[in-house]
Amino acid sequence: MNRGIPLRTDFDGAALRRLANDSKIAKQAMRLLALAAVYDGESRSRAAQIGGMDCQTLRDWVHRFNADGPDGLIDHKPPGPARWLSDAQMAELAAIVEAGPDRARDGVVRWRRIDLKRIIHERFGITYAERSVGELLKALGFSHVSARPQALGQDPRQLEAFKKTSPTGSPS
Repeated sequence: MNRGIPLRTDFDGAALRRLANDSKIAKQAMRLLALAAVYDGESRSRAAQIGGMDCQTLRDWVHRFNADGPDGLIDHKPPGPARWLSDAQMAELAAIVEAGPDRARDGVVRWRRIDLKRIIHERFGITYAERSVGELLKALGFSHVSARPQALGQDPRQLEAFKKTSPTGSPS
């Protein structure tokens, strides 16, 4: 008969129950209680039932517990796919955004995601979606809010004369 995977010896059922009681993460607490049942001599199928899982899943958590202890029973977000631009290309993109567009060369007065999408494709040969360009900008520390460009040839004196003013007193 198969005995199963042995649990590490530096814990016992009572210690795991205390950890489960102190845990702020519900799934970790359930896994700790399932392993505490194994330490107390329950069958693996009964321990899996206590933890709300099947036997194979309990086996996987035993491996993680043996390798990393109670912290191994916490779900971790997977890293996701790697970024297509290298660090050097990201630095170059940051310099492009920081410098701003040249109206004569780029044909725009401020960068939009669709403009940067075109620049990235021209410079690096990589095609991003507009949304992904926004995520790149966020990763570089840029905000989606930008100041409006000042139109060429604005005269500050004429702007001051054109401003509307409120009447000083309110009608009674």
